[in-house]
Amino acid sequence: MIDLNNVSKTFTLHNQGSAVIEVLNDVSLSVAAGECVALTGASGAGKSTLMRMIYGNYMAQAGEIRIGDVDLVQAEPREIIAVRREVLGYVSQFLRVVPRVQTLDVVAEPMRAVGVSADAAQARAQALLSQLNIPERLWTLSPTTFSGGEQQRVNIARGFAHAYPAMLLDEPTASLDATNREVVLTLIEEAKARGAAIIGIFHDEAARARVCDREIDVSRFTPGMAA
Repeated sequence: MIDLNNVSKTFTLHNQGSAVIEVLNDVSLSVAAGECVALTGASGAGKSTLMRMIYGNYMAQAGEIRIGDVDLVQAEPREIIAVRREVLGYVSQFLRVVPRVQTLDVVAEPMRAVGVSADAAQARAQALLSQLNIPERLWTLSPTTFSGGEQQRVNIARGFAHAYPAMLLDEPTASLDATNREVVLTLIEEAKARGAAIIGIFHDEAARARVCDREIDVSRFTPGMAA
């Protein structure tokens, strides 16, 4: 479901004489349906950069990044948008929403984008918000007014609202209390059970051991960094 072949990434520092920094080189990996793979490696190894490349936020200099049948390296912008809408979910560490949009609509939006009825999308949003212990009195408010932990849980609810065939998870259990951590791990297990291919960054070793089938040390793709 997720296939990377010989992917490389450089950054050009235009404010420093156009110096070119090689960040990742010759990355090849594959994630099957129903599998969760953890990206590991020291800080600076390129884990977050690789996630952003898979989502299409960063362009690769070489190689293929295939989500299903679409190579994001060669895809047109409209194709990347379609993949994000229908196939590839991304739970980042930060909630980015339009101000003044109520929380229920924030969570329901990914389902509405793929044609789910308003009633069904609202019902799913309500169920996820309840599961993640967001008080009902907050559902009609904008999540921009929430605490950091509440925003994180809204972000997770939004990310798991649509049954994406592939998912990227960036520290999904970070800073959560034990109760909500358990909810998130259960959501990941349910996504795997329905066949989602998942790549995640988990600094929580116990969480990684529970939901991940294997690990890939990104350091081995990082020029100058020992694996």
